[in-house]
Amino acid sequence: MNGRILWADDEIDLLKPHVLFLTQKGYDITTVTDGHEAIEKIKEIPFDIIFLDENMPGLGGLETLQQIKQMSPHTPVVMITKSEEEHIMEDAIGSKIADYLIKPVNPNQILLSCKKLLEGKSLVSSKTNKDYLQEFRNISMSIYEDMSSQSWIEVYKKLIYWDLELEKTQDKSMLEVFNNQKIEANQYFCKYYSKNYIKWVNAPKNNRPIMSPDILETIVFPHIKNGEQVFFILIDCLRFDQWKVFEPIIKEYFNVESEDAYFSILPTATQYARNAIFSGMFPIDIAKKYPKLWLDDDDDGGKNLNEEMFMTELIVKNKLNIKFSYNKVIANHEGKELDEKFHTLKDNKLNAIVFNFLDLLVHAKTEMNIIKELTPNEAALRSVTKAWIEHSWFLSILKKIKDLNAKIILTTDHGMVSVKRPLKIIGDRATTTNLRYKQGKNLSFEKNRIIFSIHKPEEAKLPKSNVSSTYAFAMEDGYFCYPNNYNHYVNLYKDTFQHGGISLEEVIIPLITLSPK
Repeated sequence: MNGRILWADDEIDLLKPHVLFLTQKGYDITTVTDGHEAIEKIKEIPFDIIFLDENMPGLGGLETLQQIKQMSPHTPVVMITKSEEEHIMEDAIGSKIADYLIKPVNPNQILLSCKKLLEGKSLVSSKTNKDYLQEFRNISMSIYEDMSSQSWIEVYKKLIYWDLELEKTQDKSMLEVFNNQKIEANQYFCKYYSKNYIKWVNAPKNNRPIMSPDILETIVFPHIKNGEQVFFILIDCLRFDQWKVFEPIIKEYFNVESEDAYFSILPTATQYARNAIFSGMFPIDIAKKYPKLWLDDDDDGGKNLNEEMFMTELIVKNKLNIKFSYNKVIANHEGKELDEKFHTLKDNKLNAIVFNFLDLLVHAKTEMNIIKELTPNEAALRSVTKAWIEHSWFLSILKKIKDLNAKIILTTDHGMVSVKRPLKIIGDRATTTNLRYKQGKNLSFEKNRIIFSIHKPEEAKLPKSNVSSTYAFAMEDGYFCYPNNYNHYVNLYKDTFQHGGISLEEVIIPLITLSPK
């Protein structure tokens, strides 16, 4: 049996050919001639779908629909009517009907509605799997080619698309195929990025992909020079797949003018990447220009306390005579306060807002078991991100930006990756504690294809705390652990989200331009 159907229509005798057609297709059909009978049948028997005539004597279709929704809110109801009056359609849609058909209906219309509502998930799953298998070969061939930076961005976007589509199917075998392809893509990307990184950071802006220090001057300032008001919103630790799951919420209020990506600098960590964004400089240049402000990894104190000053100097350097603001939101009450004082931002040509929620969430996952339970995998992380966007003060702020008719540049400083493979490393007491990168003068680690080491930091535009400093970066899904109490830390950090190293998820990050609807 394909499904149990209740069909309520005062002219049900005229619909016997349709009932016979569905019966031959394997559906179990129960027929009634008015709303009261329909209600009684629903009390007796659970149905998979209900066809409901809008114009029945006695208890009409819309009144019956209201009672059905109270009794069985999750059963799909298809309204069938002779009337094309708009208010009836609106009432039915407002009552959350599953489909709406205008009489006379033919058998195939009814069959299509049944398949869509009762077999839709399995049909979509089957089609999705088939389409992905066709795309699998194309993606694999692209990965093996000598791709450009833009080609890697496009491949990564395709992987994210299929990740989200296959997640809906819950087909474990196909998800395994996809995950293996994503692992392979990360292997090739990490080789590509580590091979080109030093060349890129030493090249002029027009001879490399867009990187962290280029964002304000290349992307944001041109809009201001064109006379537009811009909100530069940076959500710390945002991945491209997270953007895609809350994009539909944003699109209720904004048009997506462009959906680009840029490459984060190394380390893909807040101290380095975000300071580079607001200063327009690579870390070594920041350390040279502001020796008293730059703090090395092993120094005490906040590492991102001077972003407003960096941005101010960059604005002056670019001769922008504008009113602007810099706002950082770490705690929940700060978000509420920003929402309440939003009116103070409305006359500024540029407002920069940094939101730290996702970065705090990632660190909390490492430290708190309850967060580990809430975000055990990437799908759960995406879900939590969407819930925050949808229900926090963040959305209220976006609506107020829309009312100003201002443009938004939405981005991040780096992404994050779920770590799986422990990597042994030895360093002195001054070695940094980050799991995805280490800086120290006596680093010792086995040669490993998923470790990228830089022995001359100045070549990578990185500062060094002493003459013999070395940087080591975990690639793909690796994470560093010290030999002391090794097994404890392997188990503690496995499957947590970390950043600082090299992976598609950490390096290729969203750069979105939004204009109000």
